[in-house]
Amino acid sequence: MRPSHLLRGLCLAAGLLLAPLTARAEDGYDLWLRYKPLPEAMRGEPRIVGQPPASGSPTLSLAYGELRRGLDGLNPDEPGLDAPSIRLVTPSQSDTIAAFKLSMEGLGGEGYLIRTVQGGRLTVIAANTDVGVLYGVFHYLRLMQTGASVERLDVRSAPKVRYRLLNHWDNLDRSVERGYSGQSIWDWWRLPDVKDPRYADYARANASIGINGAVLNNVNAKSDSLTAPYIAKAAALADTFRPYGIKVYLSARFSSPIEIGGLKTADPLDPAVRAFWKTKADEIYKAIPDFGGFLVKANSEGQPGPQDYGRTHADGANMLAQAVGPHGGIVMWRAFVYSHEQPDDRAKQGYSEFKPFDGEFAENVIVQVKNGAIDFQPREPFHPLFGAMPKTNLGMEFQITKEYLGFSTHLAYLGPMWEEVLKADTFSAGRGSTVARVVDGKLHGYSRTLMAGVANIGTDRNWSGSQFDQANWYAFGRLAWDPEASAEAIARDWAAMTFTPDKRFTGPAAAMMMGSREAVVDYMTPMGLHHLMGRSHHYGPGPWVAGGERADWTSVYYHKADKAGIGFDRTAKGSDAVGQYAPLAAATFSDLSKIDEKDLLWFHHLSWDYRTRSGRPLWDELVSRYSRGVRRVGEMRATWTSLAPYVDPERHGEVATYLAIQRREAQWWRDASVAYFQSINGLPLPKGEAPPPLTLEAYEAMTFPYAPGI
Repeated sequence: MRPSHLLRGLCLAAGLLLAPLTARAEDGYDLWLRYKPLPEAMRGEPRIVGQPPASGSPTLSLAYGELRRGLDGLNPDEPGLDAPSIRLVTPSQSDTIAAFKLSMEGLGGEGYLIRTVQGGRLTVIAANTDVGVLYGVFHYLRLMQTGASVERLDVRSAPKVRYRLLNHWDNLDRSVERGYSGQSIWDWWRLPDVKDPRYADYARANASIGINGAVLNNVNAKSDSLTAPYIAKAAALADTFRPYGIKVYLSARFSSPIEIGGLKTADPLDPAVRAFWKTKADEIYKAIPDFGGFLVKANSEGQPGPQDYGRTHADGANMLAQAVGPHGGIVMWRAFVYSHEQPDDRAKQGYSEFKPFDGEFAENVIVQVKNGAIDFQPREPFHPLFGAMPKTNLGMEFQITKEYLGFSTHLAYLGPMWEEVLKADTFSAGRGSTVARVVDGKLHGYSRTLMAGVANIGTDRNWSGSQFDQANWYAFGRLAWDPEASAEAIARDWAAMTFTPDKRFTGPAAAMMMGSREAVVDYMTPMGLHHLMGRSHHYGPGPWVAGGERADWTSVYYHKADKAGIGFDRTAKGSDAVGQYAPLAAATFSDLSKIDEKDLLWFHHLSWDYRTRSGRPLWDELVSRYSRGVRRVGEMRATWTSLAPYVDPERHGEVATYLAIQRREAQWWRDASVAYFQSINGLPLPKGEAPPPLTLEAYEAMTFPYAPGI
């Protein structure tokens, strides 16, 4: 008997009276790596052949340990002597590779193969590197967790995107900008001496979904992050992450040469400034030899940047690229920019500032572009830069934390949102020029490819603020590995691994997840409306927000509702933002007979009586969609209630509580929005639609000075 089985038996023999003292309720900490015993019908009896060599790497030891941990948890019964076996194979085992004719070509440094050989008696997990083996182990265990057969396997998998990163908007005081799951997990005060075990658990979770990098600090960066004490703290995290194949990166404040370098300028063409960054890069790489590089937010929302000195984004990015390039580092330069001058259309600014410099960025620069041109709205058309810069490495930036989709208390699975963007056709090189093909480099032959996600991770026991928000972290990793993966298949896997592989659960749960984002769009921003949330905190509805420092920080700037109609005209007759898209895409967005109505008011200002495809006037259709969103949340609550037999009471109760909050707040969004727009157009509500229970003034008077995430 294995020692673990012996210990389990002794604990049971010691008496069940101890159980209440030692049992731990499910709280979500284990994420999708719970490894709970499978139902009898799903269990296999594999055993591991071999052990990590004494001279092997920490990564290979982790792979063996993870496999043992998973098998012990999923199959608690002792395997028989004739049980099938599993062997982990690296290039050092050339005899095994040759004996089983394993082709390692095309796997690269992170890919793997899983193959059953010897008539089903042996499964090999092979890769060109130890981290590839680790990824393969997680894939094998995922198959077991989800109830898939592991008797006959022939799997080959390699990442389609090279850099798969989490961007942490974490501050040095442990606050998190747009964070809804507690404090930052980085305890900067106690680092580098105290390495919280949670850091290794974080790295393990990321490795399980193929994430290979983490930007540790907020894009609204402090120069202190680049000083010696904080470099040492980052090095301690790098040491923890390294065996899991994860590199650390830092957000760099562009004005650091002034703030910590004693210079009077941060002009990227100044020799002293360039020398500062070279010296700083050398210092960082001395402490962290595999440091990934810098992420930069410049000349956006008041952040310093090269334009302060009359230079371009390419000038700034290339200066930093020259500093980290000799060490193998990269620079991720964010394209989320908008100037302090009031623009005719903020949606056009990113394209206007970057498109002219296509081909001028260094090879180790990646321009990091948000999925849409405004700011992580519940729905946005794909950013016009995708497909427009064939000579510049472009990477995708998604937001995992739900700044505009109900924080952590609204269930909104973002897989369908990201899939919608990735499948969108840019038409930039003919039909089939999807955003996914831009991001993975196939369309333009990019030398560096990137997908970054703004993390939703904090010190909450469940990591993400709610159980279902874990699914967005998980889905991001899976889509970063393969941007053409199915959001629905990912949802089913997550549900099976996180709760139970019982199809009576996974089917309804995945269906609920797949419809959740559309419900949020309906009750918040239907038919292409956007940026309607409360000022600053972004909590709750605020279609009335006007005035203040900037017009483009208001809601009225975007919906442009008046007595005659509603919507932002971005056609050639308006701001001509459609002109930034390829001609076929622009023609589709401009043509009312062709545009998908989900984008209607993003591109068109239409009269309230415009006849929609449902046959209803636009006003009636808008109100109907607001109400439909509320109903859908009610349906989600009913579905979740019906799934109680398959979920532990603790997590089921937490999700049920949050769904009740979401139902209440969906109604609030619907009622406040309808009250405001009705005050503008003076139209009656469609037949059967209930009027808002409060006055518009009551909704406008609501304040939330302590909302999280600011």
